[in-house]
Amino acid sequence: MDTPLTSIFMRKLKITELNRLTSDEYKVSSKMPLTIVLDHVRSLNNVGSVFRTADAFRLESVYLCGITATPPHPEIHKTALGAEDTVDWHYYENTVDAVNTLKEQGYILCAIEQTEGSVLLNELKLDADKKYVLILGHEVKGVQQEIVDQCDFCVEIPQYGTKHSLNVSVAAGIVIWDFFKQLSDLSVFDQ
Repeated sequence: MDTPLTSIFMRKLKITELNRLTSDEYKVSSKMPLTIVLDHVRSLNNVGSVFRTADAFRLESVYLCGITATPPHPEIHKTALGAEDTVDWHYYENTVDAVNTLKEQGYILCAIEQTEGSVLLNELKLDADKKYVLILGHEVKGVQQEIVDQCDFCVEIPQYGTKHSLNVSVAAGIVIWDFFKQLSDLSVFDQ
């Protein structure tokens, strides 16, 4: 007989029960074939949050470009909580140089941006044998047009309210989760 959800006992897990990797274990662990590029993201809290999400889903790396701040920085650390020390990161003054480097390495480039011809996230189908880059842009101006022009496609998060914009770190989390579901062999992450 099924038990109603309301009668299930739920005890919060202690931090020691979470089976967290050590920093050294994280560095040598398998990574999801996904890299993030932050194109002139001005908020240090957004940068830190992206690092923390990248750590949570074991992304390959984060590329910080233009005015995007780099670790070590106390405001990044406040939201990253040390993920800036575990996730590999690179800085490029010019975002074009970063995306060119990644393209040469065989990555498929995807801007999270509202564009003509963008693919709605709920309709996106990924190839699990490919590696991808997600590019997120400035909080007001978005991803630069010259970067959008270099992308293989753009993905748009469907929104139904009055704003039609999301915080950079929120948008990153939503899209990273969707990519994770489509690209991950979860058995690799159980090791």
